[in-house]
Amino acid sequence: MTARTTVPRTGRTLALEGPAGAAAPAARGRTLGGIGVLVALAAIVVAVGLSHLTQGTSGIGGLDLLRWLGGTDVGVGGVSVGDIFTGSRLPRLLAGIAVGFALGVAGALLQSITRNSLAAPDTLAVTAGAYFALTAVAAFGLSVPLWASSGVAFVGGLLAAALVLGLTGRAAGTATTRLILAGSAIAMALDAGTAALLILFKENTTGLFAWGSGSLSQLNLDASARAMPMIVAVLLVALLMSRRLDVLGLGEDAAATLGVPVRATRGIAVLAAVLLTSTSVTLAGPIAFVGLGAPVLARLIAHRVPALRRHVFLLPASGLLGAALILIADVALRAILGAGAATAIPTGIPTAMLGGLVIVLLALRLPDAGAARAVKAAHSTLRTHRRFVVVLTASVLLLVVAILVALLAGSLWLQLGDIALWVQGSAPDLVARALDERAARIAAAVLAGAALALAGVAVQGTVRNPLAEPSLLGITAGAGLGAVFVTTTLGGGRPALIAAAVAAGLITFALITALAWRGGLRPDRFVLVGIGTSYALTAVTAFLLLRSDPWETPRILTWLSGTTYGRSLADVVPVAIVLLVALPVLGGMRHRLDLLAIDEDTPRILGVETDRTRLGILALAAVLASVAVVAVGTVGFVGLVAPHLARSLVGARHGRVIPVAAVLGALLVLVADTLGRTVIAPSQLPAGLMIALVGAPYFVWMLRRVRD
Repeated sequence: MTARTTVPRTGRTLALEGPAGAAAPAARGRTLGGIGVLVALAAIVVAVGLSHLTQGTSGIGGLDLLRWLGGTDVGVGGVSVGDIFTGSRLPRLLAGIAVGFALGVAGALLQSITRNSLAAPDTLAVTAGAYFALTAVAAFGLSVPLWASSGVAFVGGLLAAALVLGLTGRAAGTATTRLILAGSAIAMALDAGTAALLILFKENTTGLFAWGSGSLSQLNLDASARAMPMIVAVLLVALLMSRRLDVLGLGEDAAATLGVPVRATRGIAVLAAVLLTSTSVTLAGPIAFVGLGAPVLARLIAHRVPALRRHVFLLPASGLLGAALILIADVALRAILGAGAATAIPTGIPTAMLGGLVIVLLALRLPDAGAARAVKAAHSTLRTHRRFVVVLTASVLLLVVAILVALLAGSLWLQLGDIALWVQGSAPDLVARALDERAARIAAAVLAGAALALAGVAVQGTVRNPLAEPSLLGITAGAGLGAVFVTTTLGGGRPALIAAAVAAGLITFALITALAWRGGLRPDRFVLVGIGTSYALTAVTAFLLLRSDPWETPRILTWLSGTTYGRSLADVVPVAIVLLVALPVLGGMRHRLDLLAIDEDTPRILGVETDRTRLGILALAAVLASVAVVAVGTVGFVGLVAPHLARSLVGARHGRVIPVAAVLGALLVLVADTLGRTVIAPSQLPAGLMIALVGAPYFVWMLRRVRD
């Protein structure tokens, strides 16, 4: 006998081989298995939630809560147990459950419609967009009712998701590296805009930095009570689409053939995911990577319990796992640091560490597509030697002009005669002090920009990805972590900071290489492992920053945003030394870089040891990026924009790209630093933020050009 089923909408009947009566018991067994998993996950959330209620700064434990439930309110310090329970602990618990559940379901929806296990509210920049929108409203003092805050976050998150998904298009499911690069870059730009608002509007945005890492602290139950109905309503809509989502997993063409309205289903799912994310951001701030980790765990469980492959079970299971992850992170944080110390550490920091780890683990399981993409990335229009000379000469002249303008510009504008007097040592004290400070900043910007550009040339050539750069590969984040560790924990001076930054950058590079090395250093895997490591290290850096002296937070935040403020000529000596060594070394390896940029087989045929060569060049890039962090902090996009501009101007041959990219990188950072300290003088914007705000649109344009 054969069992028959009718496909919705089309009326088409499909025959399923096998006894008709055998399918029903199997289906019932799978359904019971799915229900059993949901019950078990709910029990875990309840158990962790009960433990969560016993933690707090007041010293009230589980027995006190039981006595209060039994009608005996002992109180602590004149405050009743009931007030503490209903005014602090229960709101925090419900916020954790609501946010975790919302992010888990949102992540499952995004992964299903993109058919990509690395899709999530964070990797698609939804969280960053929502946070930026809320920060902008606060910064400009716009009066928005509390109930409308979710709407503001929704618009920001939706625009960010639309941009990322528009860049990846229908290839989102297969172009994993493109999806993560696009999401990471857009998120970096939005984070840069948010940081700029936090710096420029300190009075209006007080407290948003810590909140920006995700905090479950609540004043009462009102916020959670408003969020819960929204989350339940969106979940019901998603569950009504569960059959469509099941079929969509077969592919868009197959789903369309079976009568599923693909575009409408994708659109509704994206709207639902963004609405859930914006609700969670409004409630507790941007808590990172729960939307990535929870669905991934649910899909891993589905290998043992096939019922979870059906979205009617997958969506609530992802939500319950998200709630459990947030509560476990919060409970663990308080258990390790103590309730008092943990109040200063947002819950989003440990979840971000978890998310970075999940990206690394998933990257190790994904196939590499570097070779398939290499031909498109490496090919470039041929340029003549004369054009190369003209471009290099013009770039150097522009750099000289930019140096002169940077010396003259500032809160005190100078004239060329002042520079002449300064060179002769006879300038007035005010002019001399201004030029001494500016000269050091200019030297830091020029040398660090050149170092970052050279690091970008090395990284892009070796991993054969024109969209890769040091800040997206974890090297810059590692160096920044080393510098922050010395500043906040050891209190070391400049030599210790330099040594820690370089050592941490190299250790990070070694870690990424060791993780990505499986049968050789494959480009796409290296990029994804680097991005995951970068997320985790950034979370650790935020943890150290929030545990440090609060008065130091703005200064360190400014430094992490990339700035030359307060630099002396002694600070740039390490960068100059490394550049003097790296330039001839990299120039001597220019032909090997040309071969590595083609594909995986050509250099081997011509006798190049690809793994050893790639390892050496990337190690040099790690050193360059690390010393640049010492000079200007963590600056992104320079290693992306400068090499690409150089290739578009002089062609793909690295013998020409290397010098032009170095000059363009120096010019880019110098112009950004000059604008940052003059446009809104006497206030200043860090150079890294200026570059990110310019680099993100350029990245978007570039990503459109290299689409598969």
